[in-house]
Amino acid sequence: MKTMNAAVTYAKENGERFVDELKALLRIPSISTDPERTADVRRAAEFVAAELRRIGMENVRLIETSTPETVLAPSSGPAQVVAAREGHPLVYADYLHAADVDGKAATTVLLYGHYDVQPPEPLDKWKTPPFEPTERDGNIYARGAVDDKGQMWMHVKALESLFAAGGGRLPVNVRVIVEGEEEVGGEGIAEFVREHPDELAADVALVSDSEMFAPDLPTLCVGLRGMIYTEIEARGARTDLHSGMYGGAAPNPFVALAQIIAGLKDDSGHITIPGFYDKVSPPSAAELKAWRELPFDEEHYRETEVGSTVLTGEAGFSVLERTWARPALDVHGIAGGFTGAGAKTVIPSRALAKVSMRLVPDQKPMEAFAQYKAYVEKICPKGIALEVRLIHSGDPIAVSTDNPYVRAATSAMHTVFAKETVFIRSGGSIPIVGDFIRELGIPSILMGFGLPDDNLHAPNEKFHLANFHRGIESIVRFLASVGEA
Repeated sequence: MKTMNAAVTYAKENGERFVDELKALLRIPSISTDPERTADVRRAAEFVAAELRRIGMENVRLIETSTPETVLAPSSGPAQVVAAREGHPLVYADYLHAADVDGKAATTVLLYGHYDVQPPEPLDKWKTPPFEPTERDGNIYARGAVDDKGQMWMHVKALESLFAAGGGRLPVNVRVIVEGEEEVGGEGIAEFVREHPDELAADVALVSDSEMFAPDLPTLCVGLRGMIYTEIEARGARTDLHSGMYGGAAPNPFVALAQIIAGLKDDSGHITIPGFYDKVSPPSAAELKAWRELPFDEEHYRETEVGSTVLTGEAGFSVLERTWARPALDVHGIAGGFTGAGAKTVIPSRALAKVSMRLVPDQKPMEAFAQYKAYVEKICPKGIALEVRLIHSGDPIAVSTDNPYVRAATSAMHTVFAKETVFIRSGGSIPIVGDFIRELGIPSILMGFGLPDDNLHAPNEKFHLANFHRGIESIVRFLASVGEA
């Protein structure tokens, strides 16, 4: 308790410096999807590694990765890895000297975060430059402010505070793994977890890459949707054709994609893929009751968060059920043909669509992909050759609240926020959490401090600075509590 209180005091006294350090990290444009930013992504990894080394963590190193490119061709069976590209490095560090408690081995906590960020476009929508962090109205604005540099930095600063309060020692064993490819699928870290589970051996993982349900309301996320991200490539004629000479006779890949996509959902938002819902596990009655008691205003959500004239989705389910506990299918882009200024009457020979599905317990990504692929091929119009590719996937997650780590996290946040913690699910996906469960056999505590209006993946991304500081204190108290237990 003495160390915990001293660490909290240290964090408060050094809070301004912590923000300045975060700003330095936010200035690095570590856009993992942009090949021209490869050097910047590595620079961000080196920045994180240098700080972990400075505060006292041991065995700090960069781990090089490669990312497999997986393709499931039209008539093939299992997924095939057809190529691999150089990935962005992982950052690893550990401290494994915590004292045993009452004859039992000290608990080891695995801290996870990512230092890569989404592209900042459209740039003209930002009020200030995305890689020049700016403080306004109690928030810090920058790409990556909350997703996930700011939240990952809370982990680092909590460790620094505990080291300072403990005279260079931590109350609990800690391993740190920070990746640079979360925003492009995270295949590199997934491969490392599969091949080197001993290097990440722990009792529990702490992940801060989620959000609070509402301002000032401490929140633990206990469920994540999984996903499969795919490409459908449609090919018609051998080459682009003149629509006047061949229109009405030649197959059009764009029309084919439009027909396929339209056939994947009905008018009520129900996904039409045969068997797709067979393994959907509904939330319990108690969970549904807890969701109904949350401070949720559907009209505010529609107007402020979504910004649309109406909300869509499956009839008979609430908004929270649709986004947390029901599968979803969305189209992210269609490419091909002519999109420039003016007119060009061309029937393109090729068109491409990017389609993803969010999955819920107990759906399996590869089973869902096989169902989807078979149905897409079945409804493909005549004259079109299809290739359906799986880009990346992640398992849906449900976390039991009946474990000591959840209780430690709940207690820590109750002390900081002076409110009872609520349990929610998230509509998003964090694939690595499934890897921790499957490969390491450990639960994950999803303790996030973002807010619903923090503009993740959008212009003017922000992080509420009060939550940044409260997050550090909550993590200090969590780690100290786990160490004492």
